[in-house]
Amino acid sequence: MDQGQAVTAPETGRVTDRHAPDRLVLQRGVFTGPSARVSDDLYADIKGKVERQRLALRLEKGARVNTNTYFGRFAASYWQRWTTVTEIEAAMTLEVSGRVRIRLAASDIAGHRRVVDFADVATDGRVVLRAPLNQYIDGGALWLEFEAIGGDVTISELAWSAAAPERVRPVAVAICTFNRADDCAATVAALASDPAVLDLVDSVYVVDQGTDTVESRALFQETAPRLGDKLHYLRQPNLGGAGGFTRGLYEVSAREGEPVDILLMDDDILCEPETVLRLNAFANLTTEPTLVGAQMLFLLNPDYLNVGAEEVHLNELRHGQKVPKALRNTSMLKHHQERRVDAGYNAWWTCLIPAEAVAEIGLPLPIFFQWDDVEYGLRARKAGFVTVTLPNAAVWHADFYWKDYDDWARYFSMRNSLIVGSLHTDLDSKAVSRRLFRELSEHLVAMQYGLAHTTLQGIEDFLQGPSVLRDGGRAALAAARSGRGEYPETVQHPMPSAPVRSSDIGLRRATGEPSRPLLVLIKRAILQWTGRTQHGIVGITREDAYWWHVSLFDHVVVTDASQAGVRIRRRDKAKAIRLLLRTIRVLRRLQRELPGLSAQYRAAVPELISRENWERLYRS
Repeated sequence: MDQGQAVTAPETGRVTDRHAPDRLVLQRGVFTGPSARVSDDLYADIKGKVERQRLALRLEKGARVNTNTYFGRFAASYWQRWTTVTEIEAAMTLEVSGRVRIRLAASDIAGHRRVVDFADVATDGRVVLRAPLNQYIDGGALWLEFEAIGGDVTISELAWSAAAPERVRPVAVAICTFNRADDCAATVAALASDPAVLDLVDSVYVVDQGTDTVESRALFQETAPRLGDKLHYLRQPNLGGAGGFTRGLYEVSAREGEPVDILLMDDDILCEPETVLRLNAFANLTTEPTLVGAQMLFLLNPDYLNVGAEEVHLNELRHGQKVPKALRNTSMLKHHQERRVDAGYNAWWTCLIPAEAVAEIGLPLPIFFQWDDVEYGLRARKAGFVTVTLPNAAVWHADFYWKDYDDWARYFSMRNSLIVGSLHTDLDSKAVSRRLFRELSEHLVAMQYGLAHTTLQGIEDFLQGPSVLRDGGRAALAAARSGRGEYPETVQHPMPSAPVRSSDIGLRRATGEPSRPLLVLIKRAILQWTGRTQHGIVGITREDAYWWHVSLFDHVVVTDASQAGVRIRRRDKAKAIRLLLRTIRVLRRLQRELPGLSAQYRAAVPELISRENWERLYRS
């Protein structure tokens, strides 16, 4: 294990020259997940008596197996659209005691099934089925179906492959972590658990920015020898996700020799090692260097997909927006993504960055947290590097809807959305100011004074110009957290010890979303100004905690999104007036100064993303 402090010198050793075999494995037949919390039905659908192993199946007579599942499908549409592959093979080793029937099936954009190749096999050995990739541009997938007819059958060494490129480029994995030592150690161990995947990985960079260190964990210490000199454990100041992931890009791009792609991976995921193999294979066969991202499945609801592909709406300061026709919050045990949907960017829970992109566009912006992946994806696209979010390649990540929106992270989301919007489009300062006034007004009538304060902090710091990024975000993090202390509704209380009597709380359910929300917002503000809200303590569930419902009352107990406790909001007219006046003052300034600030941020980009600037931050 290579351990470093601050900035290490570039490595001088060349990457091993990797001559490709005749065929490149694109994905393997995997039949069980990496954890008992994951349904094996995401890998294969079985009927009858079947024994599963990670990379093998044993079917008793009469049993059937179908790999038309999330991890069992082959995303034919994406491979035809983005890669040089024109034909694929699905090869496997069989041990047969009777007869087995195998079908290579396909779907179209509407999900209609057809058979493209088949085999009836009665002897042991290797079997290969083939399919041209010539009818899938807008959608469709391939999968295998097995039926043990005359006796038992064992299926192993199943691999989907294509003609290999001249050289297969390896991938370096960069994992950023901050005080999630157990999670990070588990992710590293998952990578090291699969020899075939480990053979593809040139190096693993663990960038530890915390005080509870990963290297202190027994699991990490046990895993390190399996990785050997591939493991690079680096300590540095906490510069957020942007600083941690950039460190991986910084280190790998400084190396001499053959270029190496970089796979950025969150520390707190449940890692599916097969996903690394699939992303790496896809990146090696794209017609042009391409950012290749994994999809995100929910960790607490492991069969549910977060979103099939995302884009950003810069003029609305919104990222994480669903691409039209993409699946979202959908059970992948019940549905399939038949359509090809093209991503605008991919979040960095797991995303492969080609070496050419780093060489062309440089390093990310030092914006600490939120929107760093969005900005890099947008900058890459402008330079000619598209992003593909690859179906059937995923990791599990904590469900976003279990995180409360009223959090210090809103500071970075607000500030960075303005920065990224300023860099990549010509924001309409009047429209942006109107939108933000509407959002802040909703926070105020909902008695979310701390959320309004945190949002205003983000706008105010954006107005400082590029100098606000000078320290990489550490001062901003401290200010965002400490500034919320004067707002009691930002504190989460365990329900049994909340400072209200349960007998005083009456649950009030929402009746429905207003058809004219702007008029309702004005009406709610007038009622609050004149003191005509409903008195007494009211309980509101998380699903009903809309501003237009909460604003009817003057004292509410709202369930936190985490379901671990409650937030208590109380009407405070004086505080609301202060924040409203501050809102008007800040947004007037934003409307006036936004065009000039956009020019300042754009001019500052070359210095902000430079290796020299990042080296200074790493040494600070």
